[in-house]
Amino acid sequence: MSAGNGPAPFPWKLLLSLCLGKLGWRPGDFWAATPREIASLISTPDERMPISRGVLDRLMDRYPDGG
Repeated sequence: MSAGNGPAPFPWKLLLSLCLGKLGWRPGDFWAATPREIASLISTPDERMPISRGVLDRLMDRYPDGG
């Protein structure tokens, strides 16, 4: 595909190299990951939106540590 002829192809090789190579994920981990989870790996801290305290409290109530 030449420049200016549509979007660039998806960078599968780069993403697989990052997740399986650098992060040590197993293939099943990679294929089970959501686009949002993978995006959080490749975004900068400034691009990430922190969750609010209320959302955190609801998550903690819903998924207690069990300790």
